[in-house]
Amino acid sequence: MRRFVSVLASATLLLGLAACGSDDDSASASSDTLKVGVSPVPHGEILKYVADNLAAAEGLKLDIVEFNDYIQPNVALQEKQLDANYFQHIPYLEEEVAAKGYKFTPLKPVHIEPLGVYSKTVKSLADVPSGGVVGIPNDPSNSGRALSLLAKNNLITLKDGVGVKATEKDITANPKNLKFKALEAAQLPRSLEDTALSVINGNYAIETGLKPATDALALETADNNPYANLLVVRTGDETDARVQKLEKLLHSPEVKKFITDKYQGSVLPAF
Repeated sequence: MRRFVSVLASATLLLGLAACGSDDDSASASSDTLKVGVSPVPHGEILKYVADNLAAAEGLKLDIVEFNDYIQPNVALQEKQLDANYFQHIPYLEEEVAAKGYKFTPLKPVHIEPLGVYSKTVKSLADVPSGGVVGIPNDPSNSGRALSLLAKNNLITLKDGVGVKATEKDITANPKNLKFKALEAAQLPRSLEDTALSVINGNYAIETGLKPATDALALETADNNPYANLLVVRTGDETDARVQKLEKLLHSPEVKKFITDKYQGSVLPAF
């Protein structure tokens, strides 16, 4: 990922946007290279595998740009500084579209990063102290997902039918009187020093050395999971030949094997 990949932090990208200024400098369908924004892990690692092992045979070149948050990849796609991004699931995309009016199209699911419950202070959910602080993501799609996971593991009870759309107002029973602390998803691994539990997105868990398959006290399953991550493009660009080549490679047997072998259950193929 480090040799081939263009690694840009969000601030650097924003400076680039200011310097470019016009659509003339935007990522263009006429380019031989497809520029894709990613979260570093696992998305960047998966795309680097494609770039290093599969892309040349399809006549595809990839420029992989890393982001360390969930906001800038969609901003950059909207402003035509990217041709595609690969970091999000459909519930999050739907929130972004509703809030910001993006004209984006999601393609086919690639992988699932199970949301997990982690702790540095307790060994099991039964040991969570009364009044314990629980860190959860602050974006609505992932906060509801976190509350749903906690409910499935009997730490709280939610109103019937709310599922992953739950908010704290939907909690009907909280026997341990847990206190919820909503944080940006990327900050949650660091919150483990200050919380009894934190519910962490799979990519951020892996980036900070956690192993979801073994370290999580509770973990989502892949069954009927709507949170598969996928490639997203501006509407109309789904027919771009470069996008279609990348879609083919992302859903190849080689990529499925790479995900299975590398992540050992911490990231799951969704195809």
